[in-house]
Amino acid sequence: MTVNDHIERFHGLPVFDFVAALEEAEEKDGSGAAQLPAADAAAWRIRLDYESEATFVERWERFLGTVDTARVTALVIGQWAPEEPESFQEPMEAILAAADRLPALRALFVGDITYEECEISWIQQCDITPLVKAFPQLAELVVRGASQDWDGKGGLALEPLRHEALKALRFEAGGLPGSVVRSVAGCDLPALERLELWLGVDNYGGDATMADLAPFLDGTRFPALRHLGLQNSEFQDDIAAAVAHAPVVARLESLSLSMGVLTDQGATALLEGQPLTHLRSLDLHHHYLTEEVQERLRQALTGVEVDLSEPGKPDDRWRYVAVAE
Repeated sequence: MTVNDHIERFHGLPVFDFVAALEEAEEKDGSGAAQLPAADAAAWRIRLDYESEATFVERWERFLGTVDTARVTALVIGQWAPEEPESFQEPMEAILAAADRLPALRALFVGDITYEECEISWIQQCDITPLVKAFPQLAELVVRGASQDWDGKGGLALEPLRHEALKALRFEAGGLPGSVVRSVAGCDLPALERLELWLGVDNYGGDATMADLAPFLDGTRFPALRHLGLQNSEFQDDIAAAVAHAPVVARLESLSLSMGVLTDQGATALLEGQPLTHLRSLDLHHHYLTEEVQERLRQALTGVEVDLSEPGKPDDRWRYVAVAE
């Protein structure tokens, strides 16, 4: 599996491509005066095309000068480098400089980038702590990519912090650094309801361990948590075995152990652990389960929406997470 498409909706709003609208207007009549939705009626995507002559900062400044940003509630940041991957640091600094012009911002997606634009393992992130701090009303944050730059500098980082408003947090990576996982566990997020971590593989920097995941499972963190996703892992069986007895599960409404190398061993541990019948949904898509164990799950969880799509061959010698490179 790769990230094939740009998102079409975010934070309950349709995504509107600001740059595409400008380019269409230029081609139509040369004016660049695009037809735009109301500022609060869309999630605004700002991005560059491949080999774009403009810089991300130039596109960002155009956005600020065109849209009533005081009413913008959702932003989607797409490709910020026109050719080779570059760090998010400079685009982030431009966004931070305009933070006071975005008082209504409630949702931010950093890295809506498809594999055709840049493989997820090449998306060069940076320390996003200032970004989180700059928007105290932010309710939803998604970050895709984690890599360092070509000199081995930078890379995704987060300092443990307190944020009163954040309700949904997702990190998508082919390799999520253990340092980031530990920092998330160290955050004080009293409103957090949804947490999803794409852990990835060691080859791409995904060096989190079961010890790093323990704070999410023991029920002592994030009192409002109702959905937990520990996904895209090579040690998905170990995660499932721990989840089978994890105190946090009792207060969850949905659980995702998808996208990883889940085999009969992990699924059997789930079946033999604590009841999961209170869940609304259990997402196990992209797995390596036998038909027999899949049927056991269906029979045991008749009132739960169980996603067993994208099965791999249980006896396959080579087993892969869904998203790595």
